[in-house]
Amino acid sequence: MSATPTVLILPGWQNSGHAHWQSRWERLHGDRRVEQREWFTPKRADWIAALEAEVSAAPSDVVLVAHSLGCVLTAHWAAASARAVRVRGALLVAPPQLERTGMPPELADFRPIPQQRLPFPAVLVFSTNDPFSDAGWSQRQAEAWGAEPVDLGARGHVNAESGLGDWPEARAIVTKWMKDLI
Repeated sequence: MSATPTVLILPGWQNSGHAHWQSRWERLHGDRRVEQREWFTPKRADWIAALEAEVSAAPSDVVLVAHSLGCVLTAHWAAASARAVRVRGALLVAPPQLERTGMPPELADFRPIPQQRLPFPAVLVFSTNDPFSDAGWSQRQAEAWGAEPVDLGARGHVNAESGLGDWPEARAIVTKWMKDLI
């Protein structure tokens, strides 16, 4: 019997506030947030190093729960880390289309977005009216990463303003990956 997996929360640019579903999951389920030294001017190498340290320190396999730039972090880290074999699944929510016109310059260090298939199961959840990506791009990105696409309809950037509350439907995906380990 395997140990219970560690759920790592990977917020995006500027972190996830108190009402964000990621923060709610942290409080409700005891998930562990991967803290970044700099949330407002993120550096890819620093963010990758923080994720690598958390996966290395985890007492068991992990499930990644990423939002926005955290999704791009997941792809960069997976392309470079031998520890990606410890990931049992990744919930990737609202990845930003970084090559899109008008993206904040603070995110430039994360370009280009890796296009290789992720080495673990993934679900990519997107919205049809996300201000940081369009639905067609999100569908293509899911295909590139080998992730199952889930279209939420018009839910903005799938954050606190999207009215998801504790978002039990998405938590069910994480719970399945956790049960698959035991």
